[in-house]
Amino acid sequence: MNILKKIALAIAIIGALNWGLVAFIGFDLVADLSGGRDSGLARFLYGIVALAGIISLGYLFPGERDTLGRRETDELSWQYRPAADIDEKNRTAPD
Repeated sequence: MNILKKIALAIAIIGALNWGLVAFIGFDLVADLSGGRDSGLARFLYGIVALAGIISLGYLFPGERDTLGRRETDELSWQYRPAADIDEKNRTAPD
């Protein structure tokens, strides 16, 4: 999955550079190479760039996993934690 995100980021950057060309000098490289802005190939390439941008949104949240808010820890783990004043070496397991 990491490779997919890197490829998507590269495509999104190339798309951003294309839109920079459009904004600054009025030249659309994708449209020029594909035969016009309304051609099927150009629309396909614009769609690929859009999907790459959506996939690249994952880089905004690097610590998040695909858990959708679910906790991956044991719900009862708080019961096994020692109290703050108990030393770990002298602690015995409960009966």
